[in-house]
Amino acid sequence: MQVYFPVEEFNEAVRDGTAGESLQRIIAEAEPQAVYFSEQDGQRAAFLVVDVANSADVPALAEPWFLTFKADVQFRIAMTPDDLARAGLEELGGKWG
Repeated sequence: MQVYFPVEEFNEAVRDGTAGESLQRIIAEAEPQAVYFSEQDGQRAAFLVVDVANSADVPALAEPWFLTFKADVQFRIAMTPDDLARAGLEELGGKWG
């Protein structure tokens, strides 16, 4: 999950002292496996590894970022090697190859 913070909204949260507490609250609720903060294309960003077991989980993960920081949120679905082994590539190759 990638989160991109608009400069002005995040600057305001830093100035009024709410950025850290808000980040901690959202991260605790999301229960990510890992969190990294960086910049992306000159903008503040966060990268979270989260388990999305069901597409209905997406709003609970994204809305806190939208509502708190007016952030842009993107999801990248990733698979482990075990997930890929269960994906049925051989059958798909036979069907579509």
